[in-house]
Amino acid sequence: SIACDRDFKSQSGEKETDFIDVVAWRGTAEFVSKYFAKGRMAVVEGRLQIRDWTDRDGGKRRSAEVVADNVYFGDSKRDGGDYGGSSYGAPPAYGAPAGDRRAPAAGFGGGSEFAEIGEEDGELPF
Repeated sequence: SIACDRDFKSQSGEKETDFIDVVAWRGTAEFVSKYFAKGRMAVVEGRLQIRDWTDRDGGKRRSAEVVADNVYFGDSKRDGGDYGGSSYGAPPAYGAPAGDRRAPAAGFGGGSEFAEIGEEDGELPF
């Protein structure tokens, strides 16, 4: 499950949090179990799945869950997260899709890898 804070407060003035079930399979599941822990910020990309089922008492029930295609880090190790004490060092490229096993991306140690585009450069490159 992931905790999602609502952008607004309830009538009582308190922030509310929704807990959303997420299902991950194969490489995505391995990536999440290896590098994520409670409290880490995660960005989940996938689809919403609604399931109807019958409980033990014969009542009709419905549940919703996100089937994750990709999971990305939403925070950085510098923000206080850790990588679960893995002896493998940092996880695959920060923000890389789950299952992508490339080496960590260069440039996340602090320096800027972006070049400013001035007004004289004309059109944007995309």
